[in-house]
Amino acid sequence: MAKRNIIKETWENFVASDNVPATAGKFLLMSLALGGVVFAGALAPGLIAALDNPKKSRRYDKKQIKTAYYNLKKSKLIEIIQEGDEKFKVQLTNKGQKRVREFSFEFLEIKKPAKWDRKWRIFIFDIPTKPKIYNQAREALRKKIKALGFFQMQKSVWVYPYECEDEILFVAELFQVQKHVEILTVEKLLHEDRIKKAFYL
Repeated sequence: MAKRNIIKETWENFVASDNVPATAGKFLLMSLALGGVVFAGALAPGLIAALDNPKKSRRYDKKQIKTAYYNLKKSKLIEIIQEGDEKFKVQLTNKGQKRVREFSFEFLEIKKPAKWDRKWRIFIFDIPTKPKIYNQAREALRKKIKALGFFQMQKSVWVYPYECEDEILFVAELFQVQKHVEILTVEKLLHEDRIKKAFYL
């Protein structure tokens, strides 16, 4: 559920914002990430018609969507399944799903509520040193939570004042280290004054 929520939020932010640099291919990938697109008729025209929604079209024209479709198919990021005489479904391949997760990770954000609930989220991780891929996961994880604005209390202990469980679980799942992380929610920290200053609370 956490993964789907993050992908959905990334897609919504992507569609709503003109500041996120992305091609029509990424738009098509993110659209398909929320479920395959079913349509009737010729493949490319049918897909374009299925995506022809003012709220979802962003700024891509039919030619761009058509080109994106063929490029994604050539790269084996999407697959076409025939479900009837003239009915088709376009969906992501495993490779395409991986690309969507990477895109969502790149633009991952934590939404801040209008008012702080006066609770702290403590993120702890203890990732093994072997195999080698765990070292890469640890460094990427540390870099990402730092970019998200977490406050480092100790080497592998980070603090954040807002709800962030879905985002953390998404990152942990991406690196397949979810069993090595823990998230605590507490109402009081012994030295929280300096942490409050860090978050301007």
